[in-house]
Amino acid sequence: MGEYSIVEKADHIMTVRINRPDRLNALHPLANAELGQVFDDFAADDDMWVAIITGEGRGFSAGNDLRYQAEGGERVPTPRGFGGLTSRFDMTKPVIAAVNGVAMGGGFEIALACDLIIASENAKFALPEPKVGLAALAGGLNRLPRQIGPKRALGMIMTGRHVSPEEGKELGFVNDVVPHDQLMDAAMDWAKQICACAPLSIRASKDVVYKSLDSASLQDAMEGKYDSVKAMVSSEDFIEGPKAFAEKRAPNWQGK
Repeated sequence: MGEYSIVEKADHIMTVRINRPDRLNALHPLANAELGQVFDDFAADDDMWVAIITGEGRGFSAGNDLRYQAEGGERVPTPRGFGGLTSRFDMTKPVIAAVNGVAMGGGFEIALACDLIIASENAKFALPEPKVGLAALAGGLNRLPRQIGPKRALGMIMTGRHVSPEEGKELGFVNDVVPHDQLMDAAMDWAKQICACAPLSIRASKDVVYKSLDSASLQDAMEGKYDSVKAMVSSEDFIEGPKAFAEKRAPNWQGK
């Protein structure tokens, strides 16, 4: 357990709880740096296949800790961005946001940087930065339009309004909405479904999807060369999958 996060690892799944509940898990540079190290460790740990990030207490993350900033608190480098995720562009392992309450500003940007968003019925999403003279520059202005389209995104961005989890699902950035007391069970169920698939297949699939979105054309995307796909086809699991299917048994994935 770190100073600003609680980390648990079991059955190929890492669960990270942002641990500043007294400030609705608003993050300052020290917490961002710690979370960056947490996800560096996740990326390097061959036994960890999926991560879930959530918040302690009643909030996911209220965003940037403006009070800490106003008090002139210590600043440290945070090269991986907000929550250790928003400026991380080389993570091929899947990350799930289990949003248990408010996800405002940088908190919402953390969720948008994840691959799936599972929301409690108590969740609230917003990019309210313009209301305090700021802008969502930790990826919110870039990721939200890509995920739900510019008109829908600007409807949130230019008003700073709060969006319910149900509307978030309708808009397209939330995958699932569940009763509050079932949130972590639901997020864990999604993680276990992912873990039932070949880890390198999951990483190749995620990698190709995101890189395809940045390609100039469908043809470029389909003809592109992907290191993640090369790793998949040269792995032991690439042999194990068809073999298990032919033998009518569950595959024994090794992640290599």
